[in-house]
Amino acid sequence: MEKLSRIGMDTSKHIFQLHGVDAAERMILRRKLRRKEVLQFFAALEPTLVGLEACGGAHWARELTQLGHTVRLIAPQYVRPYVKRGKNDAADAEAICEAMSRPTMRFVAIKSAENQAALMLAGMRDRLVRNRVRLANAIRGYAAEFGMVAAKGPAKIGPLLLRRQADETIPVLARALFAEHAKEYALLTAQLAAIDAKLMAFHRGNEQSRRLARIPGVGPVIASLLAMKVPDAQAFRSGRQFAAWLGLTPKDPSTAGKSRLGVITRAGDETLRSLLVVGATAVVWQARRGKSRSASPWLLALLKRKPPKLAAVALANKIARIAWKLMITGEAYDARRARAATA
Repeated sequence: MEKLSRIGMDTSKHIFQLHGVDAAERMILRRKLRRKEVLQFFAALEPTLVGLEACGGAHWARELTQLGHTVRLIAPQYVRPYVKRGKNDAADAEAICEAMSRPTMRFVAIKSAENQAALMLAGMRDRLVRNRVRLANAIRGYAAEFGMVAAKGPAKIGPLLLRRQADETIPVLARALFAEHAKEYALLTAQLAAIDAKLMAFHRGNEQSRRLARIPGVGPVIASLLAMKVPDAQAFRSGRQFAAWLGLTPKDPSTAGKSRLGVITRAGDETLRSLLVVGATAVVWQARRGKSRSASPWLLALLKRKPPKLAAVALANKIARIAWKLMITGEAYDARRARAATA
């Protein structure tokens, strides 16, 4: 076989399609492999450049790196424009091989097994929070149908369930079902508390997470997620590119020399973006009520001319840029320096 320049590999559960080219961009490899044949094939191959889509099968990047190959992960949306007519495994592998050759292509950092385990922790917490909110809404709806309305907040769900179970004016079946809901809600709350304890342990043991938590609007949860989901901040050339990766920059459908900025793109990681906006909303809430002595002059001036929700998104964008800078430089957040810079 002639010397390969790079290989594009389309992964699946059982069948893997390879597309390789030489230095002259001629196709010299097109082959299907079964799952058990992948490592054997690459172990016998000279170290080369291999491209994969950043998906559930990206763990192969760690395996191939251990065999001496250089692996590049590409986001699927960046591969799609290079797919020719006829969508199949061979076309996908060829598109990956072509996309990774572009000099301006952006690649995804390869995550370690430990980092992947930490991301499992974050994903499980997000799922438990969603399940608890869904259950709490159902409980409130059922209680309202029997004339009981509770105040806002998860702390009000427990007393509401106790009152419903002790209310003899409602049917026995309803009281029994409220008891079942109480058990399920208590179980979810206990599971979420256990996951939060593990997340706090990760936060206390991660130096970068502790530094990021000092940014106003960024607590231990957001700081931990930033440390987990951004293992290599050097992959972004600027803070604006990092904010764009999170989907916090406006859409830009400008044409004919006219600037027409729209709403934020909402691309990238939805959980991290939403948490940054929630944290920024808390800072905006305190600034509007005069409860924050550390509110920046920039935010106070923005609130005078823009709605609070828009100001929260703009602040989330700024928080993302500050976080990127701290991750790049290794510095700690300095509130006085930040206020002076935005004055």
